Amino acid sequence: MRVPNSVVLPVGTHVDCCREEEVEEKRRDIMAKITAMLAERKSNLAHFINNLEGSEEPEFYVDQWERLKEMENCTLTILKLVAVNCMDHRDIKKLEDTILGHVKNEELFPEVVRVLPPVYRQVEVAIVDIAQSEEMADHGMMDLQYLLSKLSQCKHLANLGRELLQDILRYLHRIGLVVWYEEIKHLESTVFLQPTFLITMFKLLVRYRLVQQLESIS
Repeated sequence: MRVPNSVVLPVGTHVDCCREEEVEEKRRDIMAKITAMLAERKSNLAHFINNLEGSEEPEFYVDQWERLKEMENCTLTILKLVAVNCMDHRDIKKLEDTILGHVKNEELFPEVVRVLPPVYRQVEVAIVDIAQSEEMADHGMMDLQYLLSKLSQCKHLANLGRELLQDILRYLHRIGLVVWYEEIKHLESTVFLQPTFLITMFKLLVRYRLVQQLESIS
């Protein structure tokens, strides 16, 4: 619910392990749980907002209040769950067609036909060039202001401003080209131009001495 107008397509797998009546029963159960979860989240958000508004010094909590209000205004559309037999290629193809059909639905994705300004593509190409350059460190981390200065060195991006760059980075973050945690205070000025490095680091952190830890538990 952090992204405005989000659309979620629940997918149930291992249909081949269930009887037909079980599939429908599980489908209804999953959708009911999702509905209950969303209702609880909405109720919790309203509770937190009311607490901030009713505090003795609400002016100290303006940032938190604004963020919660933004989350409260985010809409979330839950589509009908798709049950899939992972062992049947026809079911996989059916899932692909279902996803493609939803993506092309302008009512679900009103921005699907929106044409991005040319500068978005220009910045995307320039960032890819920077990420692949020899001077780029393996971790791919770059200060936001420094990235702006590097991009501004390109003749066609000389007038690129920080605010526009931030808009473009939000778009590039959503499509997975870069990672930018603008909502995290300590990371808002850092852009990760190599998302795969983060994935590798997360794997190392999760796996570090995992076997020894599991053995100590058992």
